Amino acid sequence: MALFPLQAVFDGDFVVLLVPVDDEDSMSVVADKVAHHVVDHRVARQDRPLRVRHDGNPLPEDATVVTAGVGPLDVVEVGYA
Repeated sequence: MALFPLQAVFDGDFVVLLVPVDDEDSMSVVADKVAHHVVDHRVARQDRPLRVRHDGNPLPEDATVVTAGVGPLDVVEVGYA
C-alpha cells in the first residue's frame, strides 16, 4: 500500500485537482475521492455511477490504480457514466 498523487479533472469542472490515492484503491474509490472535492460544490450531483478514464479510455470499476497502469501524477478524468 503506497500513497501517491494523481492529477484529476472532473467532467464539467474547470479545476485540475491533485488527489492522494492509494495504489490499491479501486477505480470506484478513486472516483469517489475525486468527486468529494467537486460534486455539490461546482458540479451538480447526478443519479448515475461515476467512471474513471485514463488517456481517454474508461477503466474497469474494480481495477486498482496499479493494475490499471495509472502512475504517480498521471491525469485521470472522472465523470458520470
